[in-house]
Amino acid sequence: MSEQIYSELTRIFRDVLDRDDLELHPMVTAEDIPEWDSFAHVNIIVATEMTFGIKFMTAELERLRNVGELASLIERKLARG
Repeated sequence: MSEQIYSELTRIFRDVLDRDDLELHPMVTAEDIPEWDSFAHVNIIVATEMTFGIKFMTAELERLRNVGELASLIERKLARG
C-alpha cells in the first residue's frame, strides 16, 4: 500500500508545487521544498483528501512532521475504511 500512497502523493505534490522533478521520501518536510508554503499546504491536503477519499482532522494534521507521517496517516485511514 505504501508504494501506491507515495506514488499518488508524488503526483499531488508535483502538480500543486509545479515541480516535475520532485522526489518524495519519508523524511521530506516543508522546509526542504521552497515552493511548499501555507497556501500550497492547503492545496496539498485538499488534493490528498480528494484523491484518497478521506478527511483529515485539524489535530491530525498539526501532529504531522514529514511526508512519511502523512503517508502513514493516509494508510491508517484507508485501512479503517
